[in-house]
Amino acid sequence: MSVELPPEWKNYRYRGKSINELVTMPMDEFIKLLPARQRRSLKRGFTDAQRRLLEKIRRHRREGKVNKTIKTHVRDLVILQEFIGLKLAVYNGKEFVEFTVTPEMIGHYLGEYSITTKKVEHGEPGLKATRSSLFLAMKG
Repeated sequence: MSVELPPEWKNYRYRGKSINELVTMPMDEFIKLLPARQRRSLKRGFTDAQRRLLEKIRRHRREGKVNKTIKTHVRDLVILQEFIGLKLAVYNGKEFVEFTVTPEMIGHYLGEYSITTKKVEHGEPGLKATRSSLFLAMKG
């Protein structure tokens, strides 16, 4: 499986391995490079939803649809070397957050790139903020 990489990714190395080495590496060897939490997660096996997503990603690669966005609700899947260059849209509970997988994302979880909370921004006093703020003294 050959991956067409942008020039800025050619020199990237993950734990001493180039991207081309990672892509051709068997899954067992790749798992040994990951941190303990991700290694344990992958050794326990994939859930049904994770397995379906992996099959969908591999099917997109085979058919050459790497520019098409893949939508998913699976947030707990570790980003593998075969995801590099794909466009994924991960659900955050309200909408799908789209991103392109870069080599720096290897070993992280999909959910880390689809934040589920937003910063709270309150309105100005008197503009439907709270009942008590209606009675603030006017500047004068």
